[in-house]
Amino acid sequence: MASYVLLLKEYEDNEIVVYRFGPNENIMGKIELNKVTRKFSELETLPNPNIPSKFYFDRAVQGLVVCLVREGGTFPERTAFES
Repeated sequence: MASYVLLLKEYEDNEIVVYRFGPNENIMGKIELNKVTRKFSELETLPNPNIPSKFYFDRAVQGLVVCLVREGGTFPERTAFES
């Protein structure tokens, strides 16, 4: 099954970056990446209990790892990942 995760940057400074994530702009949770420790935190789960928040959180982490490692820490305002 294919999946699509939309990521919209909400905040960034030298230590953290915060994104909203989810299957579309109407159903989104919130994820934070600490750039110093390289740890991810789910700040808000997806608001719909019928949509698996952990599934989308895990895909959002994978997408942000790409930005952190492959893109050298460049975090775009808006991005999406399909798998």
